[in-house]
Amino acid sequence: MSSAQPTAAAAAAATTTSSSSSSKEPGLRVPSHGKTIYHRPLNRTKTAELSRASFAYLFGEMVTYAQRRVKGIQELEQRLNVQGHPIGLRLVDLLLYREPARSQLRPLSIIALLHLIKQNVWQHLFGRQADRLEKSNNPDTPDEYMIIDNEPLVNQYISVPREMSQLNCAAFVAGVVEGVCDGAHFPASVTAHTVAEGDMWPGKTVFLVKFRAEVVEREGFLTKA
Repeated sequence: MSSAQPTAAAAAAATTTSSSSSSKEPGLRVPSHGKTIYHRPLNRTKTAELSRASFAYLFGEMVTYAQRRVKGIQELEQRLNVQGHPIGLRLVDLLLYREPARSQLRPLSIIALLHLIKQNVWQHLFGRQADRLEKSNNPDTPDEYMIIDNEPLVNQYISVPREMSQLNCAAFVAGVVEGVCDGAHFPASVTAHTVAEGDMWPGKTVFLVKFRAEVVEREGFLTKA
C-alpha cells in the first residue's frame, strides 16, 4: 500500500504539470537572434531567384483569367487591380515586421508612405526601386502623386493585341499599391497609365495615386501642427 502512494503522487504531479502547460496561451516563438519565419525570403538560398519563365506563365494565366467575359479594357484593368489589392494589404504588415523594432512604426505622412512604396515595396517585388516619385503640379489636384516605373516587369511578357493597345497590365501592380495605401490607413485609388518615352522606354508606366479627401485634410492638419 505504501509503495503505491509515491506512484499516485507522481501521477497527480504529472497531471498538474500537463494541465498547467496546456493552459498557457500559444504564441509565436521568437528565437534568441530575433529572426522568425517572416524575416526569411521565399527562396531558400540568398542567391536564388524566382524563374522569370515561371513568373511569366503564372501572370499570363492571371491575365487570361481576368479577361474572361469582360466588356472592355477598363473592366479588365479593374479585375487586375482587384487581384493585386489583397497582396498589398498583407505586404505592408510584412515589410514593417521585417524592420528593426525601433523602426516598425507605420508611415505617418503621405511622403513617408510613398517612399516606403517606391523603395521597400518595389525592392521586395521586383528587386529594385521604382524610377521616380513625383507630386502633381496642378494646384487643383493636391491629392495626386505619381510613382514612375520606366520598364514594369509585369508588362515584359504580355503580348497586347493591336485592338487593345491601351491596355496596361501593370494595373495589377496598381492594385498592390492601392492595397498598401489602404493597409497603412491612407485610402487611395491607384491606376496605371502608359506614357511612352520614345524608343528608350516604350512601356514607361505612371502609377497615379489619388488619395481620398480625408487623407489630404489630415495631412494638412498634421503639417500645421
